[in-house]
Amino acid sequence: MFPVIKKLIAGGLRIWVYSGDTDGRVPVTSTRYTLRKWGLGIVQDWTPWYSSSQVGGWTVEYKGLTFVTVRGAGHEVPTFAPKQALQLLGHFLANKKLPSRPI
Repeated sequence: MFPVIKKLIAGGLRIWVYSGDTDGRVPVTSTRYTLRKWGLGIVQDWTPWYSSSQVGGWTVEYKGLTFVTVRGAGHEVPTFAPKQALQLLGHFLANKKLPSRPI
């Protein structure tokens, strides 16, 4: 899959990879390992993002790709955390970063 992702990044497309932090099928640790192996380089290390006044998860911004975790969500993020999933999608579509302070 990485050759496809590399082409998308080279084409200037924004890519967000997200994962529920309680996902037992594709754990955050596995995704982090894969992203680290790709060697994209970190632009901004782990930063919390907020949904209302609660931490909604964490983000890591790589060169050409953003990894987002969703706190308390399992494998199907919209099922486990619909509010955070909608916020995540809305910010992606609006080309905005997730809020790094309580809103």
